[in-house]
Amino acid sequence: MDLAGKRLLLIGGAGLIGSHTVDQLLQEDVAEIRIYDNFTRGREENLAQALADPRVNIFPLGGDILHRDLLRRAMTGIDGVFHFAALWLLHCYDYPRSAFEVNIAGTFNVLEAMIDSRIRRLVFSSSASVYGDAVREPMDEDHPYANETFYGASKIAGEHMCRALYHRYKNTDRHFNYVGLRYMNVYGPRQDYRGAYIAVIMKMLDRLDQGLPPIVHGDGSQAFDFVSVIDCARANVHALRATATDRCYNVCTGVRTSIRAVAELVLEMTGSPHSIQFEPGQPSFVKNRIGDPRRAMADLGFTARTQLREGLAELIAWRESHKREVEARRQAAGVGA
Repeated sequence: MDLAGKRLLLIGGAGLIGSHTVDQLLQEDVAEIRIYDNFTRGREENLAQALADPRVNIFPLGGDILHRDLLRRAMTGIDGVFHFAALWLLHCYDYPRSAFEVNIAGTFNVLEAMIDSRIRRLVFSSSASVYGDAVREPMDEDHPYANETFYGASKIAGEHMCRALYHRYKNTDRHFNYVGLRYMNVYGPRQDYRGAYIAVIMKMLDRLDQGLPPIVHGDGSQAFDFVSVIDCARANVHALRATATDRCYNVCTGVRTSIRAVAELVLEMTGSPHSIQFEPGQPSFVKNRIGDPRRAMADLGFTARTQLREGLAELIAWRESHKREVEARRQAAGVGA
């Protein structure tokens, strides 16, 4: 899709990845960026700078993907859709019925409204959770679905609804194209405390603020692919612009980093005199997850640019300059001081 003059709808656009995608889109010659968000997890503060641009607006009538009439109204005049809205992993674990209604039925609502509105391009936010724990590494897009979580199940359902409806309508006047993006472990400025794996970085920094050592559960050998939210936002724009369709892609670095290595890097970068405090392991949904970036590079022209040290520096600097906001996020997530 040529982005010049296009009007775009970002569903869940006030969240971590969504708001950074807004920032990236403002570097393009787009006509309008319309935000549809119920602010359950997204925050208007994430859009504070973007809203100074007259091309950006928050849809005024609501932002819930269960409200089908409002969702359809929000798509009036739109050329392309980003779908970020979802309940997060632990929320899905505790409330599977709500997760079904939002992540699965809500995604169908998005697809139905988009098809009926004759919108031709969708970027669907999936997740590396569809893979579960690694059967092989790096995990390419043909890695088996070894997911054991309801969140991952809802993302698998979303991917397959996209595929089924793409094939259902591809030879009709309601045809559309889509790309799914499977983000690995996303971190960066505007981070909250609700990510099952990434919140560990914020909690490490909280401990250092209190003069306490960071806690690592087990031996810290659990390893993940940490990808900057700014790179995720770039991947979204690449996916909208690309001609690829009916496929899902990893958004990753391909670099393995253990939790222990993250803690050591945080200690080094903050100049902390502490050492890691190791505690007995806690149950974890996955222990190893490292992605293969080659398909996204070949089909979308996307390559992650941000090294972990650079990305952590951006997160630490944002956190230091947004102390009051970080505290509000901590309280909203029910995290102790």
